[in-house]
Amino acid sequence: MSIDPNASHSRREFLQTAGGGLGGLALTAMLAGEGRSQSHHASKARRVIQIFCPGGMSQVDTFDYKPELEKRNGKPFDTDGTLQFFASKPGNCRGSHWKFRQHGESGRWMSDLFPRLATCVDDMAFIYSMHSKTALHGPACFMMNTGFTLPGFPSMGSWVTYGLGSEADDLPAFVVLPDPRGLPPGGIINWGAGFLPAEHQATTLDTSNPSQPIADLFPPKGIAEVTPTTDRAGLEFLQKLNRLHQQSRSGNSELDARIKAYEMAAQLQLSAPEATDLSRETAATQQLYHTDHPEIGPFGRQCLLARRLAQRGVRFVQIYCGAENTTAKKIRPNWDSHEDLSRDHGYWGAVLDAGASALLTDLKQQGMLDDTLVICTTEFGRQPAAQGDGGKGRDHNAGAFTAWLAGGGIKGGVGYGTTDELGYTAVENPTYSYDLHATALHLLGIDHTRLTFYHNGIERRLTDVHGHLIQEILA
Repeated sequence: MSIDPNASHSRREFLQTAGGGLGGLALTAMLAGEGRSQSHHASKARRVIQIFCPGGMSQVDTFDYKPELEKRNGKPFDTDGTLQFFASKPGNCRGSHWKFRQHGESGRWMSDLFPRLATCVDDMAFIYSMHSKTALHGPACFMMNTGFTLPGFPSMGSWVTYGLGSEADDLPAFVVLPDPRGLPPGGIINWGAGFLPAEHQATTLDTSNPSQPIADLFPPKGIAEVTPTTDRAGLEFLQKLNRLHQQSRSGNSELDARIKAYEMAAQLQLSAPEATDLSRETAATQQLYHTDHPEIGPFGRQCLLARRLAQRGVRFVQIYCGAENTTAKKIRPNWDSHEDLSRDHGYWGAVLDAGASALLTDLKQQGMLDDTLVICTTEFGRQPAAQGDGGKGRDHNAGAFTAWLAGGGIKGGVGYGTTDELGYTAVENPTYSYDLHATALHLLGIDHTRLTFYHNGIERRLTDVHGHLIQEILA
């Protein structure tokens, strides 16, 4: 299956200019109810909410307790001077910037960076031995999202909707909520459909713009000539043009996706505003998510919106906690803490702590946690040694990081894999994204070896030729 991007580009520009209402949706997965497939086995989870923390969250300051690192604080990490980190030579060992404590009946360790999330520890399973093939932000984000370090491969959300479709008839099957500060490293490729049919790529929602949650969903205000009646007439005219155009291009999945998007325009103009209207929630629920807080409120709104979308049948929702690492001003726009980890992780830790704990608590109260798989990950970890002036930061570390899961068939209060005594590298059960993806697909009722798409002579998979089920974290 091949698509000519140049040929579709001019049509896309035309539709975005002339449509007055759905240009930004033309290539998204809007016909959510179509393509429902039979699962390979009984599922534990019906849907996924994934939290992605770009920039590289430090495992030794959050979830992976290393008392030996604390003992060696201030002592040389690389005694013979042969190591080279991603962007620096190793500094001295640096223990956690926050105290670790045991929590819950399970006694799982978590740092004081997450006081609220610590109350949910018995619902969470931790994979301490995650590692990546790269310490570059963009390629590492691609790997965690698509299983490949190169761009152009389908994201996990695309694979899930390709395999299962959606439970909603009037909302997209796959929705992404980018951080209000901007896109993550690698941009929209992180949630692209790659070589899968274009209808399986994500639709992005803007949580900061309630009146226009989806770009170009409604006609621009202030133009007298554009009314609901004329807008509907314009959509119908464009559909006629698209149908004529389609007759000689039956294999163009981008055109098919565009036509389906316009067919759902009227439904979306009704369903999207209702689904994204957080004011419909009770005051207690809004307070739980701290939606009015100037700093942690934006992520809280993303998490609350994710719950509302999942509640309405959206199959896969991805939330970004952090944006592209453009510059280090007062606080970095993500978890990439080279200069001052206490400053940057201190800020983002409070953001994640409030939103993620509220999400788990709310899902449980709504009776949704048992069949909603929640995943939280980053693209790689950080070094146990100090970096920067005064040794206040940490460099990239592809050798070790932590991911956690909850709900949807997950055994709470357990851990899987270990890193070495300093948290430098995964040593027991090293785990790649392939294994995390294989386990998530299994919980959704999908055998990762059987979810395939033939492309360029290869039966492609989300897990490539790798991946194994992590039985130890399954309920």
